[in-house]
Amino acid sequence: MNDLFQKVGENVLYVLSFLAIIVILFVIAMLLEKLAQKKSGDSQSIFHVRKVAMIGMFSAIAMILMLFDFPLPFAPEFYKLDFSELPVLVGTFAFGPAAGVMMEFIKVMLKLFIKGTSTVFVGDLANFVIGCSFILPASVFYMFRKGKKNAVIACIVGTICITVFGTAFNAVYLLPAFAELYGMSLENLLAMGSAVNPLAKEGDIVSFVIACVAPMNLIKGTAISIVTLLIYKPLSPIIKTGHRV
Repeated sequence: MNDLFQKVGENVLYVLSFLAIIVILFVIAMLLEKLAQKKSGDSQSIFHVRKVAMIGMFSAIAMILMLFDFPLPFAPEFYKLDFSELPVLVGTFAFGPAAGVMMEFIKVMLKLFIKGTSTVFVGDLANFVIGCSFILPASVFYMFRKGKKNAVIACIVGTICITVFGTAFNAVYLLPAFAELYGMSLENLLAMGSAVNPLAKEGDIVSFVIACVAPMNLIKGTAISIVTLLIYKPLSPIIKTGHRV
């Protein structure tokens, strides 16, 4: 815990930018949810008591899944895949995009308090923002167009978004930030990719993210989408007991 607070103190500006991104995404999610509720005539509170309890439960499950991350053979070892967005997506389909952002935030905070950060918060920010790039488009589409067929389309939309955004976000922000915070050159960081994946050309950040990052996000989005589509319908009555959506 002391180590966590020390790292926060050493990277105050980065942590503040992290918090600002969280607030912005939550506000956007709330506005979109209110718009969808207005269109459907649903006046349900975003902070319904049962919803808050379920958000806590799904966040805890997501945090546990986040701890079981693992590397992939086509990417450097600092990239690890986890399926923590599975309970988040299920909960987001049930309770809306604002709840999804809250679950992503609580999940990351729980992980930080339990395990700390090994990436000076870069990996934690990546998990949160890229996770939101998946669950937000999918849940917003589903809120406006509910139904089994539209749930499939929503998952496809979410998977495309996490693949495209996750790839671009790594190239534009995360990889340079990771290199700067760790005091290493971006070229050395990219060399770690070309060492394990011949498709990642040495010194070329574009080929690096396309070869190493895009497949990882595509696998993650596809796997989570398939499982969500299989389990959401049977779980939905249990999740929503006493709760109108």
